[in-house]
Amino acid sequence: MVPFGDAFVTYLPPSSGVVDDIISQVKFDSDGLISAIAQDTDGTVLMLAWMNADSLKETLTTGRVCYWSRSRQKLWRKGETSGQQQKLLAARLDCDMDAVLLTVRQTGVACHTGRRSCFYHGVTPDGLRDTSRPEISPEDLYGR
Repeated sequence: MVPFGDAFVTYLPPSSGVVDDIISQVKFDSDGLISAIAQDTDGTVLMLAWMNADSLKETLTTGRVCYWSRSRQKLWRKGETSGQQQKLLAARLDCDMDAVLLTVRQTGVACHTGRRSCFYHGVTPDGLRDTSRPEISPEDLYGR
């Protein structure tokens, strides 16, 4: 169990029939995708990625976060090459059923740049400023 506010959260997957019913209500875009926002238990937004019906079903069924890689055109199980996995703690769909918010337990960093969050370009009166430094080098993450 993981602390989440004043409570402890453990994800309990629904039955396959319930997962199928949930997915049937999701409004995927014309490419068959839904935006997925991953946040840590402290509310830090870690990343935005995309899911198709298969990746959403895998995520809801297994509790290990899986996305759809638009560049590679295949399922992307977060952390399968870097070890920086995301375990699902809670999932919520927005009012239009076209975006999903994932509360996750992030192992290590979420961003491919080695930062905890992908949202590190801060807007200032002088332009963009990086708000964090990499915690690990991309070379160490991916063995490049």
